[in-house]
Amino acid sequence: MDKNAKMLKKVRVMADYQFGKGCGEILFPEDSTFQLSRTKRIRQIMSQGKRIATVRARDGTFTLSMDAATVIHKHIPAPGSRVTVCDDAVPFVSKGKTTFAKHVTAIDPELRSGDEVIVVDENDMVIATGQLVLSPEEIEALDTGAAVDVRCGCEQ
Repeated sequence: MDKNAKMLKKVRVMADYQFGKGCGEILFPEDSTFQLSRTKRIRQIMSQGKRIATVRARDGTFTLSMDAATVIHKHIPAPGSRVTVCDDAVPFVSKGKTTFAKHVTAIDPELRSGDEVIVVDENDMVIATGQLVLSPEEIEALDTGAAVDVRCGCEQ
């Protein structure tokens, strides 16, 4: 097995663990290329010249591009990996602004604080991707504070 095939297998297994079975296969096509850190660890995964995901050095999990979030969104049935926001917040969140707890109308109860999430509007359209700051229980109990640290929105 050549080096690229070995790295591809590794990132697919990581994606299956983080997002659910089958996500690695749909996220990372055979033509995926890798950018490595100085220590020869995988940092970014690219396909057709576009970034799909970045591996966070801190914990080895993926941060997603909008394209990757859209692919996962199609693969995972609702409410999986989703945070739904009210229509009032959509213009701000889609520009990459923080999602606040008071704007969250629904959330996947299986999520944990720190997870990579897909932010959707009331019609289940992808508007952003980011990292969950609070747990689902905290978001439902609190009306203040940041719920999702948005990494990128669809209008950026």
